[in-house]
Amino acid sequence: MNLNNVGDRAQAQLLQRQNTDLKLRLTQLTGEMASGRKADVARAVGGDFRALAGIEHSLTTLAAFHAATSEAAGLTDALQKALETVQTVSSDLAPSLISAGTTGGATHVATAAFDARQKLFSVVAALNVRVGDRYALSGSATDQKPVLGAQELLDGLKLAATGQVTASGVMTAVDNWFAAPAGGGGYLDLIYDGSATALAPFQIGDTGQAHLSLTANDVTLRDTLKGLALAGLVAEGVLIGDLTGQTVLMQSSGQTLLARSSDLAVLRANLGSVEAQIHDVAARNQAESSALEIARNAIVAADPFETANKLEATRTQLETLYAVTARLSHLSLADFLR
Repeated sequence: MNLNNVGDRAQAQLLQRQNTDLKLRLTQLTGEMASGRKADVARAVGGDFRALAGIEHSLTTLAAFHAATSEAAGLTDALQKALETVQTVSSDLAPSLISAGTTGGATHVATAAFDARQKLFSVVAALNVRVGDRYALSGSATDQKPVLGAQELLDGLKLAATGQVTASGVMTAVDNWFAAPAGGGGYLDLIYDGSATALAPFQIGDTGQAHLSLTANDVTLRDTLKGLALAGLVAEGVLIGDLTGQTVLMQSSGQTLLARSSDLAVLRANLGSVEAQIHDVAARNQAESSALEIARNAIVAADPFETANKLEATRTQLETLYAVTARLSHLSLADFLR
């Protein structure tokens, strides 16, 4: 640094400018060291941001897909557990109901009917499964409980079966109540509080969608509720005093649950296929995201070893400048900084 031919004022300004430049460089390098990202991105991309912008856009899109797959995965997991509960209840209860309806006495019928009534409440609670603030089986009306309640269901069926004095009459009334279309005063009007529109599919990839269209209005789930409700009506006092009629209801209840057990297995298998799809797409999205992260880092990431070397060199230059300044002005570094 040759300062012999520079005046005092110019010399001071020159030293001050060099001091400022080195401090700025030191701050820049310190920031790069801390963040791991180049401070001058424009220089890193040579003024052409198109490639970097494309990578950033893809990463943002993949982040949205990640949120969608996480939500869909949570929903399918909750649904799978709910259907497992329903299937387990149906499979375990059906034999005892058929037994009570075939060879059971009054006590056996009453005990099995009471058990079925209690299990109906458990199944309704399972069907009202919630993930966060969303009901999973309400279709697009995720803010509404899909099944109003087990007692409400039994009350509606008792009203529908009013005046029926035979088992066949009660079963026909129950069948009609569950099968009644909207406006018919049955299950759809009085108990199912979800939407007739299925939940919109989850966009989990560029071309992949996860469809979760199952609702509590599904015929398999309705028939399962019907099977439980037939025995539950016996516990509620339907055909009281007519043990023969009650055993017919119990047997029909068990047979309905038994018949629908395989259908519940199909529902769970279909749901399992959606779970596998979500898992596969999530894995592909993660792999693509990792590759894009590597590509982005190749452009904007600051090499820690190179940055450390530059930082050390700049620090040395700054200390040298302080030493030269002190020597020229007969000041210490502390005095210079002051």
